[in-house]
Amino acid sequence: MKSRLIIWLAVGVVVFAMSVPTLLTAQGRMKENQEGKHHHYKVIDMGTFGGPASGVNETTFLFTASGDINIREMIGTSTTSVPITATNNPNACSALGFVAHAFVWHMDIVTDLGTLSEADNCSTANAIDSNGMIVGASETDEIDPLLDVKQQHAVQWKDGRIADLGTLGGYESIATDINNQGLVVGGATNAISDPLACSSTQCRAALWRNGVIQDLGTLGGPEALAPLINGRDQITGAANTDYSPTGDPLCFLARTTHPFLWERGRMTDLGTLGGTCALPLALNNQGQVVGFSELSGNSTTHAFLWPGVDGTMKDLGTLGGSFSNPNDINDAGEVVGYAGDDSNQAVAFLWEKGVMINLGILAGDCASTATSVNSKGQIVGYSSTACDFTAVRRGVLWEHGSMMDLNRLIPAESDIHVSLAESINDRGEIAVNGTPAGCDLVEACGHAVLLIPCDENHPGIKDCDYSLAVGHTIVATNPVTTGTQSPTTANPRIPAMASPMTRLFGGRWMQWYRNPGVLVRSKENK
Repeated sequence: MKSRLIIWLAVGVVVFAMSVPTLLTAQGRMKENQEGKHHHYKVIDMGTFGGPASGVNETTFLFTASGDINIREMIGTSTTSVPITATNNPNACSALGFVAHAFVWHMDIVTDLGTLSEADNCSTANAIDSNGMIVGASETDEIDPLLDVKQQHAVQWKDGRIADLGTLGGYESIATDINNQGLVVGGATNAISDPLACSSTQCRAALWRNGVIQDLGTLGGPEALAPLINGRDQITGAANTDYSPTGDPLCFLARTTHPFLWERGRMTDLGTLGGTCALPLALNNQGQVVGFSELSGNSTTHAFLWPGVDGTMKDLGTLGGSFSNPNDINDAGEVVGYAGDDSNQAVAFLWEKGVMINLGILAGDCASTATSVNSKGQIVGYSSTACDFTAVRRGVLWEHGSMMDLNRLIPAESDIHVSLAESINDRGEIAVNGTPAGCDLVEACGHAVLLIPCDENHPGIKDCDYSLAVGHTIVATNPVTTGTQSPTTANPRIPAMASPMTRLFGGRWMQWYRNPGVLVRSKENK
């Protein structure tokens, strides 16, 4: 589901504002070809708990969309028919005005994971490991005296039971990722007052080990957040480097912000690409971090990979435009996201072996983004008729050098339109936010959907179409070797930046403030 109005971080707003102009480009469009073959998919609609919408987690800085699905289960959040009240925490509950609960799908059964209380409280599921352990957040019955609403605490679900993971002495916390060793990361408030902080007290990067919370520290400033952990217990996040306000809305709580890698008790500053602030967006099991950074002058952002060949942050460049943004990285070091092309239009890309490849846009559309890549190199994302991604959106699959509208791979009689393909696991199963018949806007009435491929790894599935469909060959009209381009000034048509750091503690709800594809991803659970 869409990232909620986060009281701590809402990075997607600024990345989108800095990177999406209004021009249409013909470059990268696909051509019909008989080479690309794609399997059809069975559609499993998760429905709702009586409310207007449900959804899987979207691609944003604080949360990992790819953490929604392991090899046998999918998580998300669903609205109930119970209206929210003035005491419900707006960061934990649906913006649609209804109490929302975390759910898990397993063996064709959708289970309400409940909350920390029997009251009409909200909960969200943010990540699931391969053992079926789920982490997220839930309201409690206690009131946060600083916010005058119910507190939200990090939680863990194991064997159907929910456990409160607590805070660092403050009133709020959230768990955002978990690895297969059971280590949980996220953020929590302490009791130290800070007028610029997310909850009037400091927000700190948190690690939970066997239910015991640890403050991971900062890079010299007051605040930090740790949204991602991999299978080697490496953690990445963002932290302030000092206490002085910068006036830069991209920065975490308006202070200079750098990404970090935390390992064996040590926090390493990953630096920037010359600008004031940078943020990490994905982490693989090799310890590689991707994210975006301001360039010198802070007028635009580029995708980065850390470490580069020289051990420092590497600029991944663009497709000829002024901006780029990564969404995911697999263990082979393949990076996907979106970047400005020669017309500075947002187009999905694949970066591998030093080359950024234009993945194209569906015919008739204006923009595209790639949100997730699995170990087999299968990529999902979406294409839109609107250059700002707000109009008709179609989920896309890229594989075998070919791209395909996912709506052409599901049964024609399906009531679901595949709008936002959020993540794909190593079995080729895709977590989607779609719209049922009669719903025009996934943000208001969309449903969480699982697409299961009708392939050799899923034999004998009822109602599966095991024939193959012909896709469109990817025509990379302008593959770019990193370092040969990358303008350092922003397109003047790009609107001024909006603050991304105004909200934090919330898991995700529906896609109301849709980011075109800022993905945070730990590869542990794929």
